[in-house]
Amino acid sequence: MNMAKYLRSAGLLIASLLLLNIFTVSASAEMQNNVIPPGEKLEVIYNQGTHLEGPAVAPDGQVYFCDLTPSSLAKGVLFGGHIMKYDPKTKKITVFRSPSGQADGLAFDAVGRLIAAEAADYGGRRITATDLETGKAIILAAEFDDQPLNSPNDVVTDNTGNIYFTDPRYFGKEAMNQAVQGVYRIDRDGKISLIIGNAGKPNGIALSPDQKTLYIDSNDNGLFDYRSSTAGLTPRRGFDGILAYDLLEDGTAKFREIIYQSPGFKPDGMRVDVAGNIFVANYDPSHPGILVLSPKGKEIGYIQTPETTTNCEFGIGAESNVLFITSNKALYKIVTTHQGEKKSYQ
Repeated sequence: MNMAKYLRSAGLLIASLLLLNIFTVSASAEMQNNVIPPGEKLEVIYNQGTHLEGPAVAPDGQVYFCDLTPSSLAKGVLFGGHIMKYDPKTKKITVFRSPSGQADGLAFDAVGRLIAAEAADYGGRRITATDLETGKAIILAAEFDDQPLNSPNDVVTDNTGNIYFTDPRYFGKEAMNQAVQGVYRIDRDGKISLIIGNAGKPNGIALSPDQKTLYIDSNDNGLFDYRSSTAGLTPRRGFDGILAYDLLEDGTAKFREIIYQSPGFKPDGMRVDVAGNIFVANYDPSHPGILVLSPKGKEIGYIQTPETTTNCEFGIGAESNVLFITSNKALYKIVTTHQGEKKSYQ
């Protein structure tokens, strides 16, 4: 399946955005190769977001997700982001924390704490861990080499308690203090290490089921802040694609290969299933959706969505085959034929 054939005109994009008012959307014909069971529908759970991101499922099955509120989109009121919570049992959406520090990516660690990557633009520029029982949060990382982080974007935890996160910059007027847009590891003892500095503009992050491969996607839009594109000038995009790194026993990461890149593909957040297949959000308005790849980068299928997607997450237990998808405005869910990888707390 060639990604190029899915490029669409701006007119089709506008038409697709109108579907946000519909609370069930028929599964597209492009949901191919047994990724979606016949007759399954893409369901809209919530459609009042500003810029939704970073879904993560808690040990009790509730779905936490971020609502970024970039200052460039503010209309008289300046927010600092929200973390929302969806209860699959009651179907209710509530605010878990606001302001969130512009939380962009979420994950739960091996002891069930909510790990948040907080971005720039009046955000925390840090990694925090929240105890869901007490509601209290601690700061795990806010600096490297005595300088503030750029804008933590996405985060993943391993089964032993280590935390990996990406630190690019997509929006925010704050100074850029780090020499690279890098990938970091926080050890169980709190030590912070820069482990990757050659992944372009790192965005989404995921671990293989055997914990030996770290996947990083680069989505290099050529800007450190969307507002810096002025006077009609078009920025030059950098590398867009998914890279695989071997995680070595000493905790370092070694580049192995580029496993996927294609015209019309601008990767954002991603998750893996129990077999190691990669479900990655394509942040390209010409062909929004979730691309499904084998561990070697072979295209398996595509779940098309009505608007630009940002990330995804599998449920747990009876919903381990349910994929939750965040987009600019909406949180979706759909039943798949795949089972999500076990979470670090399971």
